[in-house]
Amino acid sequence: MSDKITVLLADDHTLVRDGVRRILSAAGDITVVAEVGDGEAAVKETTALRPDVAVLDITMPKGGGLEAARQIRAHAPEVRILILSMHLQPEYLMESVRAGAHGYLVKDAAAGELVQAVREVCAGNSYYSPAVSQQLSDLLRRKLEGEEVQNALERLSPREREVLRYIAEGATNKETAKALGISVRTVETHRDSLMKKLGIKTIAGLTRLALRSGLISDDA
Repeated sequence: MSDKITVLLADDHTLVRDGVRRILSAAGDITVVAEVGDGEAAVKETTALRPDVAVLDITMPKGGGLEAARQIRAHAPEVRILILSMHLQPEYLMESVRAGAHGYLVKDAAAGELVQAVREVCAGNSYYSPAVSQQLSDLLRRKLEGEEVQNALERLSPREREVLRYIAEGATNKETAKALGISVRTVETHRDSLMKKLGIKTIAGLTRLALRSGLISDDA
């Protein structure tokens, strides 16, 4: 019985499949058991053959790689999935994670990295090329920052949010008081309160938070 890692390749370009097959076969411990050119065939063959790893392109006819990944996860959950794509846009990366892919490699990766990715994914690990890892890290950071901003704003009263908006737009305490129909002293009280709640001591810091939250726009 062979101990080789079995792989299914799904890409609608024959030359790409030929190149990937040659690289993987040359590794010695990997064998390509099937090649297909569309999403439906990828699901059908993977479900039938149960390879260790399915290497899927994203842009293919009949469903594409992301839909194929979702179907494979549903019908053959033991099969590990590696996305091999030219796309590096954030939306593709996030959709691949949601679809259940275990790794994502861009097509300009070196041959050795492709072999490493297949081995890592087969071993039960995740594998993302450096550029993909950076994109995912940036996406996660922005998501967490957005959640932090929203949580911070939720600590403010409706009136404090109004005062924050005027401050961030550059209005003076007197202008803010006139616009809201309250006294300058009340504006100062709200300003001190919201600064304390947010842990921000400068107008510049308040402005950055208001911009990040969408409370004001860049052209305000």
